[in-house]
Amino acid sequence: MKKSYNIKIKSLLLCIAITISSCSFFKSKTKNAQTVAEMEASKSQAIEDFNDAKYGMFIHWGLYAIPGGVWKGKKIEDYGRPPVAEWIQCTAQIPRDEYAALAPQFNPEDFDADAIAKLAKDAGMKYLVITSKHHDGFAMYHSKVSDYNIVDATPFKRDVVQELYDACKKYGIDFGLYYSHNIDWMDGNDCGYADLAASGREMNAKAKRKMGANTWDPSSNSFQSYLTNKAFPQVKEILTQFPDLKTLWYDMPHYLSPKQSADFYKLAYELQPNMLVNSRVGNDMGDFDIPGDNKIPKDHLAITKPWQTVGTTNNSWGYKSYDHDWKSVKELLFWLTEIVSKGGNYMLNIGPNASGEVPQESIDNLRAVGNWLAINGEAIYNTRKWKVTHEGPTVLEMNGTHDRAQKKDKTISFTPQDFWFTQKENTLYAIALEYPTTKISIKSFGSTSVGTIKSVQMLGVTDQLEWAQTDEGLQVHLAKNRGNSHGYALKIGF
Repeated sequence: MKKSYNIKIKSLLLCIAITISSCSFFKSKTKNAQTVAEMEASKSQAIEDFNDAKYGMFIHWGLYAIPGGVWKGKKIEDYGRPPVAEWIQCTAQIPRDEYAALAPQFNPEDFDADAIAKLAKDAGMKYLVITSKHHDGFAMYHSKVSDYNIVDATPFKRDVVQELYDACKKYGIDFGLYYSHNIDWMDGNDCGYADLAASGREMNAKAKRKMGANTWDPSSNSFQSYLTNKAFPQVKEILTQFPDLKTLWYDMPHYLSPKQSADFYKLAYELQPNMLVNSRVGNDMGDFDIPGDNKIPKDHLAITKPWQTVGTTNNSWGYKSYDHDWKSVKELLFWLTEIVSKGGNYMLNIGPNASGEVPQESIDNLRAVGNWLAINGEAIYNTRKWKVTHEGPTVLEMNGTHDRAQKKDKTISFTPQDFWFTQKENTLYAIALEYPTTKISIKSFGSTSVGTIKSVQMLGVTDQLEWAQTDEGLQVHLAKNRGNSHGYALKIGF
């Protein structure tokens, strides 16, 4: 009887322990949920600032600038997909040691952080984000966590992230960092593919085809040890070394568990609580969305968070020696205007070459966009989307980097009847990329649609305009003085 009694007592104590443990678990989950909500709620001002900025610079730069899209005499397209230059280690399945041998060759003596920050300023950009570590695992700052970095592993011996950080402070450009947290072809084993497959969690399409996973020469350590010994420590390192960041831009989270994504988000919040984290932290977390690379969302109203489209000046992010398919000034203005009219931000990429120079075509086109913004920026910055984003006959779909690259006809043209709209308090703006030969008519500004208009002004021009509003729309005789050959913006007061 005594033995049976003891067994019952032990069983009872075990049940109590399990109950307490379960309560603690659910209490912990509730606490974590509240903490995430508090994190998000605390960033309202940062989100407003993000929505005001509208336009920024992205920089993809690393060892991949040396091959420039060519490996052993073959173009990256001959190896497969993706055909963007910064993916060459994966696409060409280059062994880790062979790729790492690029580091002693990397000596970008033409790199000028001051010139790049000034270029961003001249281009009308409000912020800048650079790759602190891309998928190849090579750090572009002086990392104490891994000596696979630009200071310790190259003859250059300079911290380019630090130099850009300082230069952006000088020119009043907000600073952010990109960090490839999930994919690391040097130290990330298989990037977590085996862990995901074993977990039974549902895989997205990219994970199913093992996109980005190092399957050709994975490191011998486990993926979890990569997270513990490199990824988390490096994120902590950059967020400590570079304070007051505006954004932390994670990328390619295909194999991460919800807990791993949450840990990356929480680490960022603990170190820089006012910094925004993008949705590519993974598992439906993050403070702002990325609809896609070089992609303008068709249904912007379906996006519930602030959002940002990232784009390239040609068709590659990293430097690609033979990609001369540069977006024209008119096309870049379309991207910016279309995105802003839908309530988003546009972050436009440059890819310096192996010597550190920015391609001249990028410089020329960015400065031309900056000249347009110097006149018409009031219709872009600090604005919000209106109930109508665009009127006119021209409809262009932009569905991603490869979609544009494969288009045979890249002619971009608009009509004088095409207008994009933004708003700011009691003011509406109409942006056009083509001038008319006579007067214009804006149908969306009829008196029954918007109420009574009190003033019409062309930005950058002091001439008084002749205009009339009817139920059918707003008719305007434009000023003879044209502020910029690439288009104009009207400021409409109520």
